[in-house]
Amino acid sequence: MSAKKKETMDPQQRRTETGPRPPVGEPGGDVTSIFFAFGVFIAIAALVMFPSSLVHQVPEGHVGAYWRGGALLNMITEPGFHLKLPFITNYEPVQVTLQTDQVKDIPCGTKGGVMITFEKIEVVNRLRKDYVIDTLLNYGVDYDNTWIYDKIHHEINQFCSSHSLQQVYIDIFDQIDERMKEALQADCTRYAPGIEIISVRVTKPKIPESVRRNFEQMEEERTKVLIAIEKQRVAEKEAETKKIMAISEAEKNANVSMILMQQKLTEKDSSRREADIENQMYLDRQKSLADADYYRVLKEAEANKLKLTPEFLELKFIDAIARNTKMFFGDKVPNMVLDQRLLGNFLNHSTKDKSSDGNSETATDS
Repeated sequence: MSAKKKETMDPQQRRTETGPRPPVGEPGGDVTSIFFAFGVFIAIAALVMFPSSLVHQVPEGHVGAYWRGGALLNMITEPGFHLKLPFITNYEPVQVTLQTDQVKDIPCGTKGGVMITFEKIEVVNRLRKDYVIDTLLNYGVDYDNTWIYDKIHHEINQFCSSHSLQQVYIDIFDQIDERMKEALQADCTRYAPGIEIISVRVTKPKIPESVRRNFEQMEEERTKVLIAIEKQRVAEKEAETKKIMAISEAEKNANVSMILMQQKLTEKDSSRREADIENQMYLDRQKSLADADYYRVLKEAEANKLKLTPEFLELKFIDAIARNTKMFFGDKVPNMVLDQRLLGNFLNHSTKDKSSDGNSETATDS
């Protein structure tokens, strides 16, 4: 149809071509707007009357988890202000930082049948942010009831039933913390990997009064034994100290004696060397004197030998006869005194000796 024909048509014909309009008040396109306006009115009224049902705050250290119609939504929100549909969407803050769960009054029976009670066990744990949806989907908001509170009761009873009261209360009490932590973490890693067990603190359990008195008496006796052992150890240390001091004193005295002896030996050795030097000097001096005497006697002998002339001997003979003061009586006295033959024999003998010495010297020179 051309534009010219459209212009010549009357209004009634144009309404027929475009189709009939729905009458006012009948269902049609205005229903959606009515519901929208009604919803806006309800939201405004809820915001005025119940502001917390529309706007909520997620605290720091938590994330927001949401349920719509009872079904968990696959979304979480960070700390801060957020909006949700009132009366339709439910919200719960879930802590993702470190938290401490306290499990109190845990009864258990030991291997010997004694009932004891752990007043308080503290479990430091944390839920990882990327496992919040899976953990809530499997175990709900109170997931710690399943994997911490109930699990602690179970593990404590298992531990007590396999150990005696002596072991639980004294011997291996310091190992309970680590064993509980390992047991909790093992099951959480297997079934709820988003839960991390940081540490477990176990307080001393309450035991029956009679048993406690027995333990106190036992501890007193053990303390007495320890005191006696400590006294004995102190006495041994004192004796050992005295022994060490005595040995040290004896070693000091021995060292001093050795030093003094060495000093005396050194002095004696010095005296001996000095005496040896003096003796050697004396020997050298005596030897020099002896050599000098020998040389003097030798020279005197040589001089006397040179003096032994017949004239000198005759002079000496006459001088000796002249100095003789003895008196002889008899007719033989003059002959004896003036016996020229005796004097001649003596002089001849001396002359021969000198001649033989001269000949020997001549032969030696030749």
